Amino acid sequence: MTIAVGDKLPDAAFLTPTENGPARVTTAELFDGKKVVLFGLPGAFTPTCDGNHLPGFLRHYEEILNKGVDRIAVVSVNDVFVMKAWEAASGAKGKITFLADGNADFAKAIGLDADMSAAGFGTRMRRFSMIIDDGKATAIYIEVERGKTDISGAATILAQL
Repeated sequence: MTIAVGDKLPDAAFLTPTENGPARVTTAELFDGKKVVLFGLPGAFTPTCDGNHLPGFLRHYEEILNKGVDRIAVVSVNDVFVMKAWEAASGAKGKITFLADGNADFAKAIGLDADMSAAGFGTRMRRFSMIIDDGKATAIYIEVERGKTDISGAATILAQL
């Protein structure tokens, strides 16, 4: 079942890149008691994700935080080393929290996993963004059209905040 507005995020763990190597972080640590913008996407370095989705959140980073958001995080079904390389290459280090959902466990738990085997990707995450307040989804935007960020982009989140 797909996560809905009002739902609490399921218990899950991610790997995130740090100066000391990969670190395990849970949904409780990331979201409980905080207001967070989370966006998910099919893959690091892929054309829409790298050229549009992530850059939009970087462009609007300060504006989003100024609306009372504690953190912006991105999650993808990639390993933590790919996410670390993307963090460095994107210029988002120290701003956006990069979360690796390597086995798509979180994607499946929130019902936003997608079979992208036809493109050679295997199981990935659907493109989305959400506002999470104290561990609960208060707004969810799931992209419908492949290669677009019209619904899940930073401008939509900013307007909702």
